[in-house]
Amino acid sequence: MPTISPPTDMCIIVTYRCPMQCKMCNIWANPTQRNQEITLDEIKRLPNVKFINITGGEPFVREDLEEIVEICLKKAQRVVISTSGWHDERVIALAKKFPKIGIRISIEGLSVKNDELRGRPGGFDKGLRTLLTLKEMGLKDIGFGCTVSNNNSADMLALYQLSKSLGLEFATAAFHNSYYFHKDDNVITNKTEVCADFEKLVNLQLKENHPKSWFRAFFNMGLINYIEDNKRMLPCEAGLVNFFVEPYGDVYPCNGLEEKYWMEKIGNIRETPDFQELWQSEQAEKVRAMVRKCPKNCWMVGTASPVMKKYMKNPLLWAAKNKLRSLAGKPAVLDKCYYDVGQDPRQGDLRESF
Repeated sequence: MPTISPPTDMCIIVTYRCPMQCKMCNIWANPTQRNQEITLDEIKRLPNVKFINITGGEPFVREDLEEIVEICLKKAQRVVISTSGWHDERVIALAKKFPKIGIRISIEGLSVKNDELRGRPGGFDKGLRTLLTLKEMGLKDIGFGCTVSNNNSADMLALYQLSKSLGLEFATAAFHNSYYFHKDDNVITNKTEVCADFEKLVNLQLKENHPKSWFRAFFNMGLINYIEDNKRMLPCEAGLVNFFVEPYGDVYPCNGLEEKYWMEKIGNIRETPDFQELWQSEQAEKVRAMVRKCPKNCWMVGTASPVMKKYMKNPLLWAAKNKLRSLAGKPAVLDKCYYDVGQDPRQGDLRESF
Protein backbone atom coordinates (compact mmCIF):
# COMPACT_ATOMS: atom_id res chain seq x y z
CA MET A 1 0.00 0.00 0.00
CA PRO A 2 1.48 3.41 -0.98
CA THR A 3 2.48 5.88 1.71
CA ILE A 4 -0.18 8.55 2.14
CA SER A 5 0.91 12.17 2.61
CA PRO A 6 0.09 13.67 6.01
CA PRO A 7 -3.08 15.79 6.26
CA THR A 8 -2.95 19.58 6.17
CA ASP A 9 -6.23 20.38 7.96
CA MET A 10 -7.98 18.93 10.97
CA CYS A 11 -11.11 19.71 12.91
CA ILE A 12 -11.29 18.75 16.58
CA ILE A 13 -14.81 18.44 17.95
CA VAL A 14 -14.03 18.87 21.64
CA THR A 15 -17.59 18.42 22.97
CA TYR A 16 -21.21 17.85 22.00
CA ARG A 17 -22.44 19.92 24.93
CA CYS A 18 -24.02 23.19 23.82
CA PRO A 19 -26.11 25.96 25.44
CA MET A 20 -27.89 26.80 22.18
CA GLN A 21 -30.92 24.98 20.74
CA CYS A 22 -30.49 25.60 17.03
CA LYS A 23 -33.29 24.68 14.61
CA MET A 24 -30.84 23.17 12.11
CA CYS A 25 -28.82 21.15 14.62
CA ASN A 26 -29.75 18.67 17.34
CA ILE A 27 -26.30 18.32 18.90
CA TRP A 28 -27.63 20.08 22.00
CA ALA A 29 -30.13 17.21 22.48
CA ASN A 30 -27.34 14.61 22.19
CA PRO A 31 -24.62 15.92 24.52
CA THR A 32 -21.44 14.13 25.53
CA GLN A 33 -20.60 13.39 29.13
CA ARG A 34 -17.72 15.52 30.37
CA ASN A 35 -15.68 12.52 31.49
CA GLN A 36 -15.98 10.85 28.06
CA GLU A 37 -14.66 13.76 25.99
CA ILE A 38 -11.32 13.77 24.20
CA THR A 39 -8.47 14.46 26.62
CA LEU A 40 -5.40 16.67 26.42
CA ASP A 41 -3.15 13.63 26.07
CA GLU A 42 -5.27 12.33 23.18
CA ILE A 43 -5.12 15.71 21.43
CA LYS A 44 -1.32 15.64 21.81
CA ARG A 45 -1.30 12.41 19.73
CA LEU A 46 -2.79 14.21 16.73
CA PRO A 47 -0.43 15.32 13.92
CA ASN A 48 1.06 18.69 13.11
CA VAL A 49 -0.90 20.38 10.33
CA LYS A 50 -1.31 23.79 8.69
CA PHE A 51 -4.78 24.54 10.06
CA ILE A 52 -6.89 23.44 13.04
CA ASN A 53 -10.55 24.22 13.64
CA ILE A 54 -11.76 23.70 17.21
CA THR A 55 -15.50 23.25 17.32
CA GLY A 56 -18.39 21.50 19.08
CA GLY A 57 -21.06 21.66 20.39
CA GLU A 58 -19.80 24.73 22.13
CA PRO A 59 -16.03 24.61 22.72
CA PHE A 60 -16.19 27.19 25.49
CA VAL A 61 -18.01 24.79 27.81
CA ARG A 62 -14.68 22.93 28.09
CA GLU A 63 -12.99 24.08 31.30
CA ASP A 64 -9.62 23.07 29.83
CA LEU A 65 -10.05 24.91 26.51
CA GLU A 66 -7.05 27.09 27.30
CA GLU A 67 -4.85 24.00 27.53
CA ILE A 68 -6.38 22.61 24.33
CA VAL A 69 -5.56 25.82 22.47
CA GLU A 70 -2.02 25.82 23.86
CA ILE A 71 -1.46 22.32 22.44
CA CYS A 72 -3.04 23.20 19.08
CA LEU A 73 -0.93 26.32 18.62
CA LYS A 74 2.15 24.10 18.80
CA LYS A 75 0.68 21.87 16.08
CA ALA A 76 -0.56 24.41 13.52
CA GLN A 77 0.25 27.82 12.09
CA ARG A 78 -3.41 28.83 12.34
CA VAL A 79 -6.05 27.80 14.89
CA VAL A 80 -9.66 28.98 14.67
CA ILE A 81 -12.42 28.35 17.23
CA SER A 82 -16.03 28.17 16.05
CA THR A 83 -18.37 29.36 18.80
CA SER A 84 -21.84 30.72 19.48
CA GLY A 85 -20.29 33.51 21.53
CA TRP A 86 -22.72 32.70 24.34
CA HIS A 87 -19.93 32.48 26.91
CA ASP A 88 -18.68 35.93 26.03
CA GLU A 89 -16.48 36.45 29.09
CA ARG A 90 -14.66 33.17 28.43
CA VAL A 91 -14.07 34.13 24.78
CA ILE A 92 -12.57 37.47 25.80
CA ALA A 93 -10.36 35.88 28.48
CA LEU A 94 -8.99 33.30 26.03
CA ALA A 95 -8.34 35.96 23.39
CA LYS A 96 -6.35 38.01 25.89
CA LYS A 97 -4.04 35.04 26.46
CA PHE A 98 -3.85 33.99 22.78
CA PRO A 99 -4.22 37.16 20.64
CA LYS A 100 -3.28 35.28 17.45
CA ILE A 101 -6.20 32.86 17.80
CA GLY A 102 -8.99 32.94 15.23
CA ILE A 103 -12.59 33.31 16.42
CA ARG A 104 -15.69 32.73 14.27
CA ILE A 105 -18.96 33.52 16.01
CA SER A 106 -21.97 31.79 14.51
CA ILE A 107 -24.69 34.35 13.84
CA GLU A 108 -27.56 33.29 11.59
CA GLY A 109 -29.24 36.65 11.02
CA LEU A 110 -30.07 39.95 12.60
CA SER A 111 -31.34 39.99 16.16
CA VAL A 112 -34.84 38.51 15.79
CA LYS A 113 -33.98 35.93 13.12
CA ASN A 114 -30.75 34.83 14.81
CA ASP A 115 -32.38 34.28 18.19
CA GLU A 116 -35.27 32.42 16.55
CA LEU A 117 -32.94 30.06 14.67
CA ARG A 118 -30.46 29.54 17.50
CA GLY A 119 -33.11 29.05 20.15
CA ARG A 120 -31.78 31.43 22.81
CA PRO A 121 -32.92 35.04 23.24
CA GLY A 122 -30.04 37.48 23.47
CA GLY A 123 -27.66 35.40 21.35
CA PHE A 124 -27.22 38.05 18.67
CA ASP A 125 -26.42 40.75 21.20
CA LYS A 126 -23.85 38.56 22.96
CA GLY A 127 -22.21 37.55 19.70
CA LEU A 128 -21.97 41.06 18.28
CA ARG A 129 -20.77 42.54 21.55
CA THR A 130 -18.06 39.88 21.76
CA LEU A 131 -16.86 40.58 18.21
CA LEU A 132 -16.73 44.32 18.88
CA THR A 133 -14.70 43.71 22.03
CA LEU A 134 -12.30 41.39 20.20
CA LYS A 135 -11.83 44.01 17.48
CA GLU A 136 -11.12 46.68 20.07
CA MET A 137 -8.52 44.33 21.59
CA GLY A 138 -6.75 44.22 18.24
CA LEU A 139 -7.48 40.64 17.20
CA LYS A 140 -7.23 40.20 13.43
CA ASP A 141 -8.64 36.73 12.67
CA ILE A 142 -12.22 37.32 13.82
CA GLY A 143 -15.62 37.42 12.18
CA PHE A 144 -19.09 36.05 11.60
CA GLY A 145 -20.01 32.56 10.49
CA CYS A 146 -23.48 32.42 8.94
CA THR A 147 -25.32 29.22 8.01
CA VAL A 148 -28.09 29.89 5.52
CA SER A 149 -31.24 27.85 6.00
CA ASN A 150 -34.80 28.75 5.09
CA ASN A 151 -35.76 32.42 5.27
CA ASN A 152 -32.54 33.97 6.57
CA SER A 153 -30.66 34.67 3.32
CA ALA A 154 -31.72 38.34 3.29
CA ASP A 155 -30.27 38.69 6.78
CA MET A 156 -27.09 37.03 5.49
CA LEU A 157 -26.62 39.99 3.13
CA ALA A 158 -27.16 42.45 6.00
CA LEU A 159 -24.59 40.58 8.10
CA TYR A 160 -22.12 40.73 5.22
CA GLN A 161 -22.51 44.51 5.02
CA LEU A 162 -22.15 44.77 8.79
CA SER A 163 -19.01 42.63 8.82
CA LYS A 164 -17.51 44.63 5.95
CA SER A 165 -18.19 47.96 7.68
CA LEU A 166 -16.52 46.63 10.84
CA GLY A 167 -13.56 45.10 9.00
CA LEU A 168 -14.45 41.55 10.10
CA GLU A 169 -14.25 38.23 8.27
CA PHE A 170 -17.47 36.73 6.91
CA ALA A 171 -17.84 32.98 6.42
CA THR A 172 -20.88 31.29 4.88
CA ALA A 173 -22.43 27.85 4.80
CA ALA A 174 -25.70 26.28 3.74
CA PHE A 175 -27.33 23.85 6.09
CA HIS A 176 -27.15 20.15 5.36
CA ASN A 177 -27.93 16.78 6.87
CA SER A 178 -25.41 14.58 8.66
CA TYR A 179 -24.90 12.20 11.56
CA TYR A 180 -23.06 15.08 13.23
CA PHE A 181 -26.13 17.30 13.42
CA HIS A 182 -28.60 14.45 14.07
CA LYS A 183 -30.75 15.91 11.28
CA ASP A 184 -32.25 14.48 8.10
CA ASP A 185 -34.70 17.27 7.20
CA ASN A 186 -32.32 20.18 6.57
CA VAL A 187 -33.55 21.06 3.08
CA ILE A 188 -33.73 24.58 1.68
CA THR A 189 -37.25 25.00 0.31
CA ASN A 190 -37.11 28.61 -0.95
CA LYS A 191 -34.25 27.86 -3.33
CA THR A 192 -34.96 30.66 -5.80
CA GLU A 193 -34.83 33.34 -3.12
CA VAL A 194 -31.78 31.89 -1.36
CA CYS A 195 -29.80 31.42 -4.59
CA ALA A 196 -30.67 34.96 -5.69
CA ASP A 197 -29.33 36.33 -2.40
CA PHE A 198 -26.15 34.25 -2.73
CA GLU A 199 -25.74 35.65 -6.26
CA LYS A 200 -25.96 39.17 -4.81
CA LEU A 201 -23.30 38.21 -2.28
CA VAL A 202 -21.04 36.84 -5.03
CA ASN A 203 -21.24 40.12 -6.94
CA LEU A 204 -20.63 42.19 -3.81
CA GLN A 205 -17.54 40.15 -2.97
CA LEU A 206 -16.17 40.54 -6.49
CA LYS A 207 -16.33 44.32 -6.05
CA GLU A 208 -13.94 44.14 -3.11
CA ASN A 209 -10.25 44.85 -3.57
CA HIS A 210 -8.83 41.84 -1.74
CA PRO A 211 -8.32 38.64 -3.79
CA LYS A 212 -9.46 36.56 -0.81
CA SER A 213 -12.96 37.96 -1.34
CA TRP A 214 -12.95 36.87 -5.00
CA PHE A 215 -12.21 33.29 -3.96
CA ARG A 216 -14.98 33.51 -1.37
CA ALA A 217 -17.24 34.51 -4.25
CA PHE A 218 -16.21 31.28 -6.00
CA PHE A 219 -16.97 29.34 -2.81
CA ASN A 220 -20.40 30.95 -2.59
CA MET A 221 -21.07 30.03 -6.21
CA GLY A 222 -20.37 26.47 -5.03
CA LEU A 223 -23.07 26.89 -2.38
CA ILE A 224 -25.56 27.92 -5.08
CA ASN A 225 -24.52 24.84 -7.02
CA TYR A 226 -25.08 22.69 -3.90
CA ILE A 227 -28.48 24.22 -3.13
CA GLU A 228 -29.58 23.58 -6.71
CA ASP A 229 -28.64 19.87 -6.27
CA ASN A 230 -26.01 19.94 -8.98
CA LYS A 231 -22.88 17.81 -9.08
CA ARG A 232 -20.10 18.99 -6.76
CA MET A 233 -17.81 21.39 -8.67
CA LEU A 234 -14.45 20.14 -7.35
CA PRO A 235 -13.60 16.71 -5.93
CA CYS A 236 -13.86 15.90 -2.25
CA GLU A 237 -10.61 14.65 -0.73
CA ALA A 238 -11.85 14.20 2.83
CA GLY A 239 -9.75 11.69 4.68
CA LEU A 240 -6.78 12.59 2.51
CA VAL A 241 -6.08 16.28 3.12
CA ASN A 242 -8.34 16.76 6.14
CA PHE A 243 -10.13 14.82 8.89
CA PHE A 244 -12.45 15.26 11.88
CA VAL A 245 -11.91 13.96 15.41
CA GLU A 246 -14.98 13.42 17.53
CA PRO A 247 -15.13 13.92 21.31
CA TYR A 248 -15.05 10.12 21.70
CA GLY A 249 -11.78 9.87 19.76
CA ASP A 250 -13.31 8.57 16.52
CA VAL A 251 -11.58 9.87 13.40
CA TYR A 252 -13.83 10.50 10.37
CA PRO A 253 -13.02 11.91 6.94
CA CYS A 254 -15.69 14.60 7.34
CA ASN A 255 -18.76 15.60 9.31
CA GLY A 256 -21.21 15.22 6.42
CA LEU A 257 -21.66 11.45 6.55
CA GLU A 258 -25.11 9.87 6.68
CA GLU A 259 -25.83 6.21 7.31
CA LYS A 260 -28.38 6.13 4.48
CA TYR A 261 -25.48 6.65 2.05
CA TRP A 262 -22.51 5.39 4.02
CA MET A 263 -20.74 6.02 7.29
CA GLU A 264 -17.34 4.60 8.11
CA LYS A 265 -14.66 5.84 10.46
CA ILE A 266 -10.93 5.81 9.79
CA GLY A 267 -10.21 4.67 13.33
CA ASN A 268 -10.07 5.85 16.93
CA ILE A 269 -7.21 7.77 18.49
CA ARG A 270 -7.82 5.97 21.80
CA GLU A 271 -7.61 2.53 20.25
CA THR A 272 -4.68 3.47 17.95
CA PRO A 273 -2.56 6.02 19.84
CA ASP A 274 -0.07 6.31 16.96
CA PHE A 275 -1.84 8.60 14.48
CA GLN A 276 0.56 7.72 11.69
CA GLU A 277 -0.39 4.05 12.05
CA LEU A 278 -4.07 4.98 11.94
CA TRP A 279 -3.60 7.28 8.90
CA GLN A 280 -1.69 4.63 6.92
CA SER A 281 -3.99 1.72 7.85
CA GLU A 282 -6.01 -0.49 5.51
CA GLN A 283 -9.17 0.87 7.14
CA ALA A 284 -8.11 4.43 6.27
CA GLU A 285 -7.58 3.41 2.64
CA LYS A 286 -10.98 1.72 2.61
CA VAL A 287 -12.57 4.98 3.79
CA ARG A 288 -10.71 7.00 1.15
CA ALA A 289 -11.99 4.62 -1.52
CA MET A 290 -15.53 5.26 -0.27
CA VAL A 291 -14.95 9.03 -0.30
CA ARG A 292 -13.82 8.80 -3.94
CA LYS A 293 -17.27 7.53 -4.93
CA CYS A 294 -19.35 9.29 -2.24
CA PRO A 295 -22.54 10.59 -3.88
CA LYS A 296 -23.11 13.56 -1.54
CA ASN A 297 -22.52 16.93 -3.18
CA CYS A 298 -21.63 18.69 0.10
CA TRP A 299 -19.91 22.04 -0.26
CA MET A 300 -18.52 22.98 3.16
CA VAL A 301 -15.48 25.09 3.84
CA GLY A 302 -13.69 22.24 5.63
CA THR A 303 -13.62 20.08 2.50
CA ALA A 304 -13.96 22.72 -0.23
CA SER A 305 -11.15 25.01 0.87
CA PRO A 306 -8.34 22.40 0.68
CA VAL A 307 -9.27 21.35 -2.87
CA MET A 308 -9.73 24.95 -3.98
CA LYS A 309 -6.11 25.46 -2.96
CA LYS A 310 -4.93 22.18 -4.49
CA TYR A 311 -6.67 22.79 -7.83
CA MET A 312 -6.06 26.54 -7.70
CA LYS A 313 -6.10 26.98 -11.48
CA ASN A 314 -9.89 26.55 -11.67
CA PRO A 315 -11.04 29.07 -9.03
CA LEU A 316 -8.22 31.42 -10.09
CA LEU A 317 -9.39 31.59 -13.71
CA TRP A 318 -13.01 32.01 -12.62
CA ALA A 319 -12.08 34.78 -10.16
CA ALA A 320 -9.91 36.62 -12.71
CA LYS A 321 -12.60 36.49 -15.40
CA ASN A 322 -15.35 37.66 -13.10
CA LYS A 323 -13.30 40.35 -11.40
CA LEU A 324 -12.80 41.86 -14.84
CA ARG A 325 -16.54 41.65 -15.44
CA SER A 326 -17.15 43.34 -12.09
CA LEU A 327 -14.77 46.18 -12.98
CA ALA A 328 -16.72 46.61 -16.22
CA GLY A 329 -19.97 46.84 -14.28
CA LYS A 330 -21.16 43.41 -15.40
CA PRO A 331 -22.57 40.64 -13.14
CA ALA A 332 -20.64 37.46 -12.48
CA VAL A 333 -21.08 34.48 -14.75
CA LEU A 334 -22.28 31.73 -12.44
CA ASP A 335 -21.20 28.86 -14.65
CA LYS A 336 -21.06 26.39 -11.71
CA CYS A 337 -18.75 24.18 -13.75
CA TYR A 338 -17.97 20.58 -13.01
CA TYR A 339 -14.17 20.71 -13.03
CA ASP A 340 -12.86 17.35 -14.15
CA VAL A 341 -9.48 16.84 -12.48
CA GLY A 342 -9.55 13.07 -12.71
CA GLN A 343 -12.04 12.30 -9.94
CA ASP A 344 -14.50 9.40 -10.08
CA PRO A 345 -17.51 10.74 -12.02
CA ARG A 346 -19.85 9.19 -9.45
CA GLN A 347 -18.49 11.36 -6.66
CA GLY A 348 -20.61 14.29 -5.54
CA ASP A 349 -23.58 13.40 -7.69
CA LEU A 350 -26.73 12.35 -5.84
CA ARG A 351 -28.39 11.71 -9.20
CA GLU A 352 -26.22 8.62 -9.56
CA SER A 353 -26.78 5.39 -7.61
CA PHE A 354 -24.27 4.66 -4.88
